[in-house]
Amino acid sequence: MEKSPLAFVPAQPAAPKNGEIIPMSLRTVHFVMPGGVDDPATPSGGNAYDRRVCLDLAGFGWQVRKAVVDGSWPRPGAEARTELARRLGEFPDGSVVLLDGLVACGVPEIVVPEAERLRIAVLVHLPLGDETGLAPAMAAELDARERTVLRAVGAVIATSDWAVRRLVAHHGLAPDRVHVAAPGADIAPLASGTDGVSRLLCVAAVTPRKGQHRLVEALATVTDLPWSCVCVGGLGQDPEYVTQLRTLIRKYGLQDRIHLAGPQAGAELDASYATADLMVLASYAETYGMAVTEALARGIPVLATDVGGLPEAVGRAPDGGVPGILVPPEDPAALAAELRGWFGEADVRRRLKSAARSRRAALDGWATTAKNLAGVLGRLPNEPRRAA
Repeated sequence: MEKSPLAFVPAQPAAPKNGEIIPMSLRTVHFVMPGGVDDPATPSGGNAYDRRVCLDLAGFGWQVRKAVVDGSWPRPGAEARTELARRLGEFPDGSVVLLDGLVACGVPEIVVPEAERLRIAVLVHLPLGDETGLAPAMAAELDARERTVLRAVGAVIATSDWAVRRLVAHHGLAPDRVHVAAPGADIAPLASGTDGVSRLLCVAAVTPRKGQHRLVEALATVTDLPWSCVCVGGLGQDPEYVTQLRTLIRKYGLQDRIHLAGPQAGAELDASYATADLMVLASYAETYGMAVTEALARGIPVLATDVGGLPEAVGRAPDGGVPGILVPPEDPAALAAELRGWFGEADVRRRLKSAARSRRAALDGWATTAKNLAGVLGRLPNEPRRAA
């Protein structure tokens, strides 16, 4: 795992005064990320986002110093807590620090005191309490810890307008301190698909929040249709759920039609997208939904749940066309009904595919993400926030 060479971090330049702009070559941000961010066996949208902005921030005047901290975030053990405290403690006073919310938001006792001397922004990929499957008491505890952290730091960055509104309302944050830097998308070659209709693709870690069990239940009611479905995503985050999902697939006799492919990246993932005719996603909660824009970047229409930031990710084509279908969460019947429409109505398929291709051309790239993030970092208060 990559470690940040903190012993050799140079002193920070003086904080800007009265709107003064520091020369771009002198600006440094320390980016604290969870262990596993570079592990291909545990892909996630948050990890992909973190890796990409580390590269692209340089184009907007920010040198990124990565600090990767292993641990079972957001509920770390003693060793991980000690390591995070050590890392933060070694940053010079007044340093600009970007903390991944998975690391920051569960440990206010470590982060809040450092917010009194560091210029901290927290990047929230998913509010901690929104993770599906948490016991109510644990969700409430994580929610309270997150609130304490986000109220203490200089800026909060979310990945969709929906997430900004959610954090402001839920945690009582000042709206001018919460900013959006939505994920970008790399335009890829148009997917050739399989036969234009039958190959379904779901790209998501296999966890309760992603709702693959509801997708299986929906597919079990349309076995008369000639579909096949590939589920790409990590299988290690919740092994018990994976076991339950495999049992459900066997219950419905769908072993030959639903394939849990495990994590994919690079050319292997590109190949899965290339053969897809329709992206399907049955999530219970999403702050944005990078898999959706990855599909649209290849002209693949989307069938997804109407939750969180997914409507923003689906978006609209410049002519107003909608490149996807949104259904209520936890509603296999609605998923099944839209699948029947997809298979049975050629005009629906043509309309969705046309809108997806138009949306593809209008997607923002990662440079826009980095520009927005750089703007937030550059506007961090000159003096660290003082605890109330």
